[in-house]
Amino acid sequence: MPLNKKHEATLEAIFDDPVRAGIAWRNIEALLDACGAEISEGHGSRVRVVLNGIRAVFHRPHPQKETDKGAVKSVRRFLTEAGIKP
Repeated sequence: MPLNKKHEATLEAIFDDPVRAGIAWRNIEALLDACGAEISEGHGSRVRVVLNGIRAVFHRPHPQKETDKGAVKSVRRFLTEAGIKP
């Protein structure tokens, strides 16, 4: 899984402790795509993601473009279950 510097920085930010808020959602989606995830649009702001057989549904943040701590925790849990760690 070839990640560029921006993807690596996003992955590090997701796994930072304490949990960070304010990671741009588009950077998280770009990371998921680079990891080989299948991303599809759900109803409303929902985004369905499948990575390494693990499924999740996330909500795009709106009106702001940055994620909150709860969303970052969910993405971290999803990536861990899918076998992706920094």
